[in-house]
Amino acid sequence: MALPFVMLLPLLIVVSAGVYYIYNEILLFMSKSLVRNKVVVITDAVSGVGTECSRLFHKGGARLILCGTSWDKLESLYDSLTNDADPKETFAPKLVLLDFSDMESMEDVVAEVVDCYGCVDVLICNSSMKLKAPVQNISLEIDRNIMDINYFGPSTLAKGVLPTMISRRSGHIILVNSIQGRLAVPFRSSYAASKHAAQAFFDCLRAEVEEYGIVVSTISHTFINACEPTPVKEAASKPNSLSTFIARQMSHGVRPSVLANEVMQTVNRKRKEVTMAHPIPRVALCLRSLLPSFLFAVLGAGVKDSVLSEQMQ
Repeated sequence: MALPFVMLLPLLIVVSAGVYYIYNEILLFMSKSLVRNKVVVITDAVSGVGTECSRLFHKGGARLILCGTSWDKLESLYDSLTNDADPKETFAPKLVLLDFSDMESMEDVVAEVVDCYGCVDVLICNSSMKLKAPVQNISLEIDRNIMDINYFGPSTLAKGVLPTMISRRSGHIILVNSIQGRLAVPFRSSYAASKHAAQAFFDCLRAEVEEYGIVVSTISHTFINACEPTPVKEAASKPNSLSTFIARQMSHGVRPSVLANEVMQTVNRKRKEVTMAHPIPRVALCLRSLLPSFLFAVLGAGVKDSVLSEQMQ
C-alpha cells in the first residue's frame, strides 16, 4: 500500500495547486467586474506599478483618469491601452498632467480631475520619490521636495476629491505606501519621514470618513523590483553576518504586476490595511513594538557594518 500512496501524493499536490490557481483567477475576474463603469484615478500612471494598474482597471471596464508628469508618456500609455483592448468593452482613458512637486498647481489639477466625470469612485495614490543618503547630506530643499511628492501631494488630492465622495456617500481611497511608513530604515530619513506622515494622514482620514461609507486603504510594500533580484555581494572579511543575512532577505522586492493585482483585490475586498513584505520586515515591525531596543541595536550594527565595508573597499 505504500507505493500507491507515494504516487498519490504528487497528484494531490498538482490538484491542490490547480484549485488554488482557479480560485485566484475567479477572484481576479470578480474584482475586474466590480470596477466596471467606476471612475478610477491613478497617480503616476506611467510608472511600473501605475502602468500595471492602468492595464488591469482598463480591461475591467473602469473609466480611467491617468495622471503623470510627462504628457508624452501618458499619450504612449493611452495608445497602448486603447490598442490592446476592445473599444466596446472599455472606455478611452482621460489624461491629466499632475506633478506633486508643483503644489501651486494642485488646485487647478484637482478641479480638472473632478471635472472629467463629475465624481471619483476610486483614487489610487501611487506617486513616490525615493532617496538614500546620510541625514547630514540631505538639504532642506530636498526634504521639502520629498514631502511634497510623498505626503502633501497625495493628501491634497485626497482632500480635493473628498467632497464628491461625501456627497455620494461612497468612494475608495488607496494609498500605495511603503513598509518604511511603519518602519524607519537607516539612510532613508527623508523618505521614511514622508511615508510615516502619509500613513498617519490616511489612518486619520479612514476613521473620519467611515460614517460616509468611504473606504480608505493603505498598502505597505517593500521596494518595487522591476527585474530579477540580484544577489547581495558579500565580502569575505565582513564581521557582521547578521546584517548580511538581513540584506539578502531584503533584496527581493515586490513585482509591479503583483502589487497591481493586490491593488485590484483591495478595491474588491475593501481591505483597510495590507502588508506586502517578506518575514524579515514583518518580524522587524513586531520588534519595533515589543523590543525596540533590540531592533535599534540590530539597525545600528548594520550601519556600522556598511560603513566599515565602504572603508575597506
